[in-house]
Amino acid sequence: MQIHTAKIQKAAVIGAGVMGAAIAAQLANAGIPVILLDIVLPGNPDRNAAAKTGIQRALKARPAAFMDPARASLITLGNLEDDLGKLKDADWILEAIIEKLPAKRDLWERVEKVAKKTAIISSNSSGIPMHLQIEGRGEDFQRRFVGAHFFNPPRYLHLLEIIPTPGTDQQVIADFSHFADTVLGKGVVVANDVPGFVANRIGVYGIVRAMHYIQKYGLTPAQADQLTGPVLGRASSATFRTADLSGLDIIYHVANDLGAATPDDEDFTLTQPFRTLVEDKKWLGDKTGSGFYKKTRGDGGKTVILNLNLDTFEYEDQGKVKVDAVEAIKGQPLAKRVQALYTLEGREGDFLRGVMNDSLWYAAKMAGHVSGRLTDIDNALKWGFGWEQGPFETMDTLGVQTVITNLEAEGRTLPPLLAAMKASGREKFYQEGEVVTPEGQPTPYAAPYLILTDLKKDASRVVRKRAGASLIDLGDGVLLAEWHVKMNALGEDQLRIIEDAHRAVTSMGYAGFVVGNQGENFSAGANLPLVLSQAQDEEWDELDTAIKAFQTATTSLRFSPHPVVAAPFGLALGGGCEMLLHADHVVASAELYTGLVEVGVGLIPGGGGTKEMLLRFTDALLPAQQNGALMLPAVQRAFELIGTAKVSTSALDARNFGFLRPTDTIVMNRDNLIAEAKRKVLELAPGYIQPTPRQDIPVMGDAAIAAIRSALYGMHEGKYITDYDLVVSGELARVLSGGVGNNRTAKVSEQHLLDLEREAFLTLLGKKGTQERIGHMLKTGKPLRN
Repeated sequence: MQIHTAKIQKAAVIGAGVMGAAIAAQLANAGIPVILLDIVLPGNPDRNAAAKTGIQRALKARPAAFMDPARASLITLGNLEDDLGKLKDADWILEAIIEKLPAKRDLWERVEKVAKKTAIISSNSSGIPMHLQIEGRGEDFQRRFVGAHFFNPPRYLHLLEIIPTPGTDQQVIADFSHFADTVLGKGVVVANDVPGFVANRIGVYGIVRAMHYIQKYGLTPAQADQLTGPVLGRASSATFRTADLSGLDIIYHVANDLGAATPDDEDFTLTQPFRTLVEDKKWLGDKTGSGFYKKTRGDGGKTVILNLNLDTFEYEDQGKVKVDAVEAIKGQPLAKRVQALYTLEGREGDFLRGVMNDSLWYAAKMAGHVSGRLTDIDNALKWGFGWEQGPFETMDTLGVQTVITNLEAEGRTLPPLLAAMKASGREKFYQEGEVVTPEGQPTPYAAPYLILTDLKKDASRVVRKRAGASLIDLGDGVLLAEWHVKMNALGEDQLRIIEDAHRAVTSMGYAGFVVGNQGENFSAGANLPLVLSQAQDEEWDELDTAIKAFQTATTSLRFSPHPVVAAPFGLALGGGCEMLLHADHVVASAELYTGLVEVGVGLIPGGGGTKEMLLRFTDALLPAQQNGALMLPAVQRAFELIGTAKVSTSALDARNFGFLRPTDTIVMNRDNLIAEAKRKVLELAPGYIQPTPRQDIPVMGDAAIAAIRSALYGMHEGKYITDYDLVVSGELARVLSGGVGNNRTAKVSEQHLLDLEREAFLTLLGKKGTQERIGHMLKTGKPLRN
């Protein structure tokens, strides 16, 4: 039997609880039609009420489960009594029902009778072994059965643990893994069918042990979170905030279940304070409003975070908790931070070494037991718990022999993997295209995705390097213009690398280039501190030159003699958005948060963004509408989009707004972004025709300004906008109208609109109100309503 991923075109989810409905939403996000079934609620005349409730919950979820609420139309609702037969059309059937073995076995018996013989069957169970669920099922059914354990929320947590049973067909594992990666956008880890699988087995162990160490060394949860959060390369929620978010009752049950299911020397014993929180206080974290932390309202309605005193069980306002050791190393590279924390003195250092050594020792002990690959263990912790480095990557950073020495000094027995590493004297698990096996033997390893840091280890691949940007040879005749500064703020280096890319393509015979990177975000926009400094120093000539250079960079993407593809992800704001607007094609991550947000700092887009949105919305009109007052809806649409600083909540949302075109590509798995963008350059290159600037853009002139000002007057009188909002909006209206004095039949060039943009940008930058807005944003991270 062979299953082809191309045939996984319809899915079914059984169970419309929090997880089931959210998984159905992610399938719909990926464009997969799905039927969602649940029980018939006794006494309810609506036999699909349970499924409806699940979808309504998903539609209201925050953060949003759907990338576009319209995708909910791909979900068909039903119930297990009337609609079980509809499973015959599903290529993949997933259950997310109650965590009770008899219920799952009963369900699979019923599913086996109706599912088609090529359908993949999966369970989302996090605690019930997969092989026990399918005892008594036919051999063919067992060959097509594989666990599929999503992490909550499924849209945002990258990890999907795939758990085969002894009877699962290897081709099913391979094909389903490929489908989960490319279609659902998941980071796939193949786990063994053991308690806790990979991420929860090791991650929950770390949380439980951290609870012991804060008691032993007298730290507060807030202090511990400072030490085990971003400074250590972990999620911002660190340890105890993560527990609150997950639900202390969930941690409680998982730890107890793991403790019961694993050998005695694997200590999942919960501390008494934690048991008191769950058993006596019923303080379960965010779901009850109280856990290790509690949110309350302070003076002026401001949110205040209170911290739990584990001795008194009283909540205290400790202000902003800071740990000196953390403050001292902020901003340093991750490797230096990890090394500094591991050798830290005092009780903070003792706490951290205890937490780190427990996690590293336990991960090594689990190698070969929870998964047959160290890479799967590393990825599970990175994708499921938000770590920047997995445990084996962390040991590589510290030096494996250093970790072994410390573990032995604590009297620990080395797991077989570490014993083998000690015998070999090897300092790293990963090195020079290989990784060791759980038995400690080197084996060839190549990352499944294109990883820029690995690529750049070959110096010949770095065609040009600047302090904040690089030009990388991706192979096959394609270059990458990469930015690598904090938040990828756009400055001189980032613009110059675009110029370098054009020059290299022309002189060295490349097919084209990609604008992208693998940082935290594509680009958060312009370098505001520099812009404000120059404005306050009245360096107007320098600012005018800088804006012209930015416009030259963006328009060069559009009018180059070779294809340029942008690969945005995460934040692509302001100037970052303008970059993608001018590319020939965009290959966007599904999780794209993009928008022209300049009005928030008292400016308008100055790099062609205003011009581009006017063009897109005008071109969307019928030819007969591109004249006179009939154009007003296009102008109003551009004005509203820019004037309210709308930001997409996904790539689908960006397409609805008009930031992405219908022809642009959306990639569900960000790891595939650069490779797909490279492929698109190669697709566009043969026969590529260089575009030319437009000279015939219809504008409305004074008529548009009058219409917009009339609307603004009403909004101002109703106190929906401030006095300075009127000033900024007036400049935006002037650009979108094509300039004061033009009549309704005027046509202008792109350069004319760019000149208007630049003039408006400089005019606003010279005003006190704009400088106050920029300063407030830099200080607080929030817009000023002046």
